[in-house]
Amino acid sequence: MSEWKEVSIMDVTSKIGDGLHGTPNYDNFGDYYFINGNNLNQGKIVVKPETQKVNKFEYLKHCKPLSDNTILVGINGTIGNVAIYKNEKCILGKSACFINVNEKVLRKYFYYVILNKDFQNFLTGIATGTTIPNVPLKGLREYTFKLPPLPEQTATAEILTSLDDKIELLHRQNKTLEQIAETLFHQWFIEEVDEGWVREPLGSYVTIKRGGSPRPIHDYISVNGLNWLKISDVTGVDSPFIFEIKEKIKVEGLNKTTFLKKGSLVLSNSATPGIPKILDVDSCIHDGWLHFPKSKFSNEFLYLFFKNIKPELLQLGNGSIFTNLKTDILKEYVLAIPDDKALKVFDAQIKTIFKKLYTNTTQIRTLTQLRDALLPKLMSGEIRVKDLYES
Repeated sequence: MSEWKEVSIMDVTSKIGDGLHGTPNYDNFGDYYFINGNNLNQGKIVVKPETQKVNKFEYLKHCKPLSDNTILVGINGTIGNVAIYKNEKCILGKSACFINVNEKVLRKYFYYVILNKDFQNFLTGIATGTTIPNVPLKGLREYTFKLPPLPEQTATAEILTSLDDKIELLHRQNKTLEQIAETLFHQWFIEEVDEGWVREPLGSYVTIKRGGSPRPIHDYISVNGLNWLKISDVTGVDSPFIFEIKEKIKVEGLNKTTFLKKGSLVLSNSATPGIPKILDVDSCIHDGWLHFPKSKFSNEFLYLFFKNIKPELLQLGNGSIFTNLKTDILKEYVLAIPDDKALKVFDAQIKTIFKKLYTNTTQIRTLTQLRDALLPKLMSGEIRVKDLYES
């Protein structure tokens, strides 16, 4: 450890700055995206449907010195998100800052310094503002960490990158598998509907119920108790399955809510409606969720069905603040009811795909936990690269 040095971000960077404090002139036909902190995710710049674009003239007015040495970090509103800049055509908003590292630190190693919980907690600690947290660049520059020689930086980054690459590969496989499942569903039950299938309301074949909430809910939130599924538990999850639920409620609230066993299908009906998920843990659900205690159809069929009709559900929903899906909307939704033979053949195919999705998601969780456990220990020097190879 004697060769490791205590350095500040200021010591290992050539330039730090943030993006445009204002609104550029948008151009729907522009080639450059206006990127903010919420566009940075898992090491990448993520362009969303709502991400605005600008033309080259606007880009030249507001561009920053981004390069192969640049790391991007969310510093306003959504703080701590990180991306490695890879020559994307973009300009930055004020909620994204750029950090250009110098020759003392390997960029990929510095990326893991930024991902480390120690740095993430540091950002939270120096953030100002009660409504919208903001990280001052001066404070960010003062963060200190231990820096090993370049060869050990390289070896450390390679180990962590290998885990991230495996995780990314599994995510890509899952995305492909789910696209295949959705395509099969659309082909079987939308494009090639058998003329002999009757068209009837979903409610004739599926029992649709709402969850329930003990009130006032803050009196029931607890460190221990029963899982309490919230919409926020699923909005960032790209898997059909829910493995982890953050909050719990007291057992005393059980008679005022709905308790579901592992394997149950749920559908969000408020805030962000139309999201289907399959529970991999027992959980209570509030009245922002629908569930299906009896059904002619498998969970996999209903999951794909709800994903297929989501745009229609959103149009049918109502609410002054949030869109809401009343149970009657689903009960009265008319569809072609497949015969038992078609459902049996389809389920045999689709369950194989979902089984692989489940296996991949389990592996992603295991690899992510391993990476998250190794990261702080490698960054602090508690574990050295040579220790991993010797063990």
